[in-house]
Amino acid sequence: MTLNKNIFAVLIVAALAVAGFFTWQKIQTANAPVSSAPALPHKASDTLHFEPNAPQLTFIQVSPVESFPEPLVAPLNGRIAYNDNLTARVFSPIAGRVVNILAEAGELVKAGQGLVAIDAPAYAQAAADSSKADADLLRKKEAYDRAKLLYAAKGLARKDVESAEDDWQQADAEAIRAKSRLKNLNRQLDIRSSNYILRSPIEGVVNDRQITAGSEIRPDAPNPLFVITDPKHLWVMVDLPELQLEKVAVGQAVQIQVDAYPNTLFAGRVSVISGALDPVTRRIQVRCDIENPDLKLKPEMFAKVSPIADIHSSLPRVPNTALFTQGLYSYVFVEISPGVLQRRRVTLGLQGRDVYIKEGLQAGERVVTSGALLLNAELAGND
Repeated sequence: MTLNKNIFAVLIVAALAVAGFFTWQKIQTANAPVSSAPALPHKASDTLHFEPNAPQLTFIQVSPVESFPEPLVAPLNGRIAYNDNLTARVFSPIAGRVVNILAEAGELVKAGQGLVAIDAPAYAQAAADSSKADADLLRKKEAYDRAKLLYAAKGLARKDVESAEDDWQQADAEAIRAKSRLKNLNRQLDIRSSNYILRSPIEGVVNDRQITAGSEIRPDAPNPLFVITDPKHLWVMVDLPELQLEKVAVGQAVQIQVDAYPNTLFAGRVSVISGALDPVTRRIQVRCDIENPDLKLKPEMFAKVSPIADIHSSLPRVPNTALFTQGLYSYVFVEISPGVLQRRRVTLGLQGRDVYIKEGLQAGERVVTSGALLLNAELAGND
């Protein structure tokens, strides 16, 4: 009887223990935090599948692939410069003080248009010298004519005629000298005025102005008062390493990039290759002509210049951020459709700021340009 009571007690304790375990499990389940993490994307081979609103898509950027002619060498350092064949650096040929500025920076001026009015006493002196020389020439010419008439009438010795002719020729030479001086000053105003007008020698845009009203100027100033140029035609000056000389030739097409427009390529052409190396830098200066119809390029901009082998042959180009390596190979992620991204192996061409793809990618395809490493880690985590 006592044994039965003990067995019954053990069964009751076991039942209570089981009931307590299930009760504790329900409490723990009810109190456990609910996870908001999205389900892992479905993987098939090297392809990731995401829902349209998947949070992973917010960390990537996708852009269409464009094709460009492949450069022969890595981009070369260069700078944008004035086209000196279409540029005038205007200095004053005479000393004086600025009275009035007639042209502002950015203004289009015609050849012969006034740039600045200068109070220049030396100009008034030159004008007076020219008038005096003209008057003296007229007087000496009349004296010579009278001497010839008197000599013909036997009223004057021959030596007097020759002396009058010599005086006339000297006066003529002095008049020519005085007129040449005024012509050098581009005189176009009343000679009685001491204000000298400095004029533009060419038609173009005033790109730079270095004077203000009241400034004192002189002919030996180190910097030009005005720089007038045609901004639609510029030069690109390139420092070419000696080892790359064989890859550049006169007439060759080049592509030019500047920091201000990183996604824009400007077309140019090699026009001059220097005949000697710089003994210090061991570089050869190369000059390229470039058209600038939209006026985006400015002189003294730094540029990257890439010589092109064949302007008619193109390769897909992607930024460096689109690439990642795995083992010995390079890969990109290509968007097959919205939310479907495929890892694809590619063969690289020339690498610089951007990378040219020889195999594995076509122009027009959409490539992940930012976040490729995150996608690769996601893909590896699903293996």
